[in-house]
Amino acid sequence: MTLLFSPFTVGKMELTNRIVMAPLTRNRAGERQVPQQISATYYGQRASAGLIITEGTQPSAVGQGYANTPGIHSAEQVDGWRAVADAVHAGGGRIFMQLMHTGRIGHPDNKDGLESVAPSAIPAPGEIFTPNGMRPYPVPRELTGDELPGIVGEFVQATRNAVEAGLDGVELHAANGYLLHQFLAPSSNVRTDGYGGSPQPRARFVGEVAHAVADAIGADRVGIRISPAHNIQGALEEDAADLAATYGALIDAIAPLGLAYLHSLADPASALVVDLRRRFGGPFIANDGFTSVTTRPDAERILDDGLGDLVAVGRNFLANPDLPRRWQTDAPLNEPDPTTFYTPGPRGYIDYPTLEQ
Repeated sequence: MTLLFSPFTVGKMELTNRIVMAPLTRNRAGERQVPQQISATYYGQRASAGLIITEGTQPSAVGQGYANTPGIHSAEQVDGWRAVADAVHAGGGRIFMQLMHTGRIGHPDNKDGLESVAPSAIPAPGEIFTPNGMRPYPVPRELTGDELPGIVGEFVQATRNAVEAGLDGVELHAANGYLLHQFLAPSSNVRTDGYGGSPQPRARFVGEVAHAVADAIGADRVGIRISPAHNIQGALEEDAADLAATYGALIDAIAPLGLAYLHSLADPASALVVDLRRRFGGPFIANDGFTSVTTRPDAERILDDGLGDLVAVGRNFLANPDLPRRWQTDAPLNEPDPTTFYTPGPRGYIDYPTLEQ
């Protein structure tokens, strides 16, 4: 047995292996952004992952970015997620919900006319898909200082809702250019009120969210995802010294909490990530597959080289619900169909065969 298939403890949970199903947007939510039974089937099929991290889930209606993504801010949504959690637990799995407030990465056409909010009134570059076709990102409304505690409260209530639905914990999405990352990045945060202007103030809001969520459900049920210098969706971090100072301030602020894990979408061998992992001092999920598919040799190398405690895997889990078994037995893999990644219905979602099938 390699390290990949050995158990590992995260918080108070013992995971059966070190393969983490990465958060993957699939755009299958129903009306009012409620998870459907088809999603319970999808996640239940993949319960053999050591840990599942759900698709990005909005903590509020304003926080929705893309069409047909699920929320966790209504009673209906809680009920929908309860079916998902029950299906995963019935298969012996563990599941954390990724809380993703998209901030300026959104459009009113995707959320019943609601505006987008952000640290600063700077639009994201490019366009977003809506029911009315591709649309440029609008200029978001800058959040006032008085509003920030309310946003923290949305994350806290969403966290409590996730636990009420039976999920094992939550992951704060502070990566990939969404709201929390927008506070971290100097290109999207030009505030002058104590939440911007230099590295430590820019890291302040993310730290406050992490502290509040940990206080609400216990730090051992909270993870956080970062993507330093990913430079995506206009969240640019191109100054190396500023980058190190910003993320150093963030990790130093949250390390005393004893969070369940740090999940990093960046080269795990880079000096910056190695330093952040050392500062964090807890379980570390390595994720190096954003531009390439993570294979079993890739995952084993990360663990064998001591670059992570667990490894996040995305696209191979889309097409292989029983991926841990296939990797462990050197079985052939199904190939994912990119044309069905974001389309409605079961095709390319719950119809990939297991080895038995």
